[in-house]
Formats: sequence, structure tokens, C-alpha cells
Amino acid sequence: MTEPSYLDCENGRRIAYHQTAGSGPGVVFLGGFKSDMEGTKAIYLQDWAKAQGRVFLRLDYSGHGQSSGVFEEGCIGDWAEDARAVIEARCKGPQVLVGSSMGGWISAILAREIPQKIAGIVGIAAAPDFTEDSMWGDFSTAQRAELIGDGQVALPSEYGEPYIITRKLIDDGREHLVLRGPLDFPFPVRLLQGTADADVDLSVALRLLDHATGDDIRLTLVKGADHRFSTPECLTLIRESVEQVIAASS
Repeated sequence: MTEPSYLDCENGRRIAYHQTAGSGPGVVFLGGFKSDMEGTKAIYLQDWAKAQGRVFLRLDYSGHGQSSGVFEEGCIGDWAEDARAVIEARCKGPQVLVGSSMGGWISAILAREIPQKIAGIVGIAAAPDFTEDSMWGDFSTAQRAELIGDGQVALPSEYGEPYIITRKLIDDGREHLVLRGPLDFPFPVRLLQGTADADVDLSVALRLLDHATGDDIRLTLVKGADHRFSTPECLTLIRESVEQVIAASS
């Protein structure tokens, strides 16, 4: 693991990132909930970008990976702010955002906030509004009471330690919902979704497609692919989708 660069933000957060030099439009990888920038998809795309001579950036949100902060103190708004800060400070011109899971939600938030900085989006098992629709929506009465009374609730995870879900995360998520009205995507968008994804239901991809407005938006379903979406075949599809978006945005 190579030493990252850091962006010291005005809010006091220190965001770790890796950026490789090259031509534009650049590609920015936005990871998922409690993930870091050392994952298979991020490294695969970085290697591809290096081989192509294309600018590439990956980052850790605050409370994730090598960035400052505590995960349980963060929320969607903070993590979108982290991504925006790095993009605005370190990326020249419009970028292709590759959003994995929660990164797909953050991509949609940035499309609303800084559309001039976005050349296109590739969503991988995008999970917009998951704090409301998947978490709060699936909580039992007892879990909702625990969250409200204690300020947090623990959820089991297939990826290791239980997830500590805070009331701040749920309340802040409600301030950043993107599937409650039209979502303007005035640039090429490719959405990728596995049919065997146990974390993000196929219905989420269909809702996102339904709410998205734009002239070049496509959803590709991969039969049998799970949430990790990291098999050699899935990685190839991600790369091809990024290449399509770059070509369409030129």
C-alpha cells in the first residue's frame, strides 16, 4: 500500500487520496459504505487508467480507510462533501464518476450540486437513499425505538464487524434523498446491477432509472452477479462502461 496524498479541508477533516497523472476527462472512483479506496474495483480501474494515460483519482471518505475521523460520526452529507472537496481541489475539468454502492448515491448528489464538474457517471450496484429505504424502512419497531432512544443501533454485516447505524446517519440521509423527484443527468450514464445482489435489490436500479432524466442513460443487468461485482467479467464490464461514457462525453 503506497502512501496517499492528503487534502486538508476547511472543516478540519483530512481526506486521503491517490491520483495518477494523465489526460482528461479524469476518472474518479467513489467507494461504498464502510469501504476504502484499496478495493478490487478501484485498483483495477487505476491500473487501466495508468495504461491508458488517463487521470484517475480514488479517495477515502472521512472515517474510512486512511482519512481522518471516526466512521460512526459520519453521514452521507459529510461523505459527499469530502468527495466534492477533493474533486474541486484536485481535478481539472469535468470528471467521470464511478460510484460503487453508496458511491452511486454520492454521484447523484454531486450531479445535483456540481453538474459542471461531471462528464458522466458509471453506477455499480448504486444505492441511492439506502439509509431511508433499506435501513429505516426495514427496521423493526424495537430497532427504531433503540435508534431514537440510544442514538444508534447495531446491524449484522457479512463483511466483518457489525454496522453501527446512528440517528445522525438516518436524519442526515433524509436531507440528501435523490429518488423523491426527477434526477437530472445531462451527461452519459451507465448503471450496472447484478441480479444476485443481496444488499441492493434490483428494484433500486429500476427506481433510479425511472427517476433519472437525460438523453443517454442505460441500465445493464448481469445475471448471477453479487454486490461485490468484482469477478473478471464484471470488472471488464465496468471498464467498458467507463470507456463508453468517456467516448460519449467527448
